[in-house]
Amino acid sequence: MSLLSKVWIIDFGSQYTQLIARRIREMAVFSEIVLPNVTAEDVKKNNVSAVILSGGPSSVYEDNAPVSDENIFELDIPILGICYGLQLISRYFGSRVHSENHREYGSSQVFLEKNHILFDGINLPIKAWMSHGDHVDSIPENFEVLAISENKAPAALAHNSRNIMGLQFHPEVQHTDRGKDILENFLFKIAKLEKNWTSHHFINEAINRIKQTVGRDKVLMALSGGVDSSVMAVLINKAIGDQCVPVFIDNGLLRKNEHNKVIDLLKNKMGLPVEKHDYSDDFLSALKGVTDPEQKRKIIGHEFIKAFEKISKMHPDFKYLAQGTLYPDVIESRSVSGPSHVIKSHHNVGGLPEKMKLKLIEPFDSLFKDEVRKIGKELEINDHVLKRHPFPGPGLGVRILGEITQERIRVLQDADDIFISELYSSGAYNDVWQAFVVLLPVKTVGVMGDQRTYEDVCAIRSVNSSDGMTADWSRLDFELLSRVSNRIVNEVRGINRVVYDITSKPPGTIEWE
Repeated sequence: MSLLSKVWIIDFGSQYTQLIARRIREMAVFSEIVLPNVTAEDVKKNNVSAVILSGGPSSVYEDNAPVSDENIFELDIPILGICYGLQLISRYFGSRVHSENHREYGSSQVFLEKNHILFDGINLPIKAWMSHGDHVDSIPENFEVLAISENKAPAALAHNSRNIMGLQFHPEVQHTDRGKDILENFLFKIAKLEKNWTSHHFINEAINRIKQTVGRDKVLMALSGGVDSSVMAVLINKAIGDQCVPVFIDNGLLRKNEHNKVIDLLKNKMGLPVEKHDYSDDFLSALKGVTDPEQKRKIIGHEFIKAFEKISKMHPDFKYLAQGTLYPDVIESRSVSGPSHVIKSHHNVGGLPEKMKLKLIEPFDSLFKDEVRKIGKELEINDHVLKRHPFPGPGLGVRILGEITQERIRVLQDADDIFISELYSSGAYNDVWQAFVVLLPVKTVGVMGDQRTYEDVCAIRSVNSSDGMTADWSRLDFELLSRVSNRIVNEVRGINRVVYDITSKPPGTIEWE
């Protein structure tokens, strides 16, 4: 079997770095995001096949601008710089980079100056996405200009004799015409990589890694019944069998009748030996009076770990806790490289206590949702499981804005059940990425049966996405929205007004908290 092709993306803080990783993986090549402090020796030890230098918000001439190990440029491997990465290459090879009064942001035409394999099969000019205020002042020695922008600034450079090149635009974003083809040319025609990053490869690697990590020890596995944890359960069960005990915790923040549905799915339909534990009183007690969303998430994270540590005392030989954490959870919860901002803490990432007796196993923490679904398909998991909408670990705790009470949980459960059931009956459920109801801490005046009402507002939310990193609101049929609204107002005591959220991500997030 050939060595796994591996691309390292050195992250200088660009908002698009994760998108580069996704695009490369979509081409069946393994990509990994690393920090700027990696060394040339690290690159060699890890058998990295090619390096991409990401964009970033800094200017290369600033005193504290992030830089990479310059010895990386002397390695005999292909290097592609994107935006800030191009400027870093230019500076290393002797060019001056300066700030320009005329900045380039958004769409711009890129014109071909010289034929190069990077643009093989691509007819320029193309529309490309720019996001920079700095320009290369002069062309580095032994480099040539491949393309220029409509402002006559260098848009692509390449070394005359080495596979080192750079783009001043972003090929990874959808706004750049033929951007995927440019990346494909770099990966396959320049770096000569193989398409060997597949679901089958991941499964084999993950099983071997789990076996080596766990040895003869035992694992508690956190199950929610969602796509990620269900696929993880099958994978870990395949790796270590009865060394692992799947545990489902009822935190009191589940959808209507969810605990019964999950147990039926995991135990009766998938044959997993699931233990169910009810800690709903503990969760709701800890959340009493709390309204801040970050505090809610952290409390829920702490309560989950406390619950698992209590359960672990029933299984004193257990040393590991397995979770279905995904890459977007990690990205949103903590900065991958200094300049990136934390968006929100996820209950299973930012909410974890610093000291925890159980060691974590997170086999999917470098994967996106669509990659997990492909792995589930490879493991022959039923579509009913794989096509379930994502459900946040904190559950309804982040869909009840304001204080969480038993009554507000009941109201939201009933409203959400109506929305989801109408999506199923209309055939629209599988057409959207995620759909749910949010209960707002807002009351409005209404009229029912000639009587005044003063009750809560709920928002219904439906989005389309491929990975959860970006999302657009779903253009649901008006008749469907009308039925959902009428049923909620008429059937759910406590709600007298329904609104529809038409915010995309960004600028919003998918969940409201």
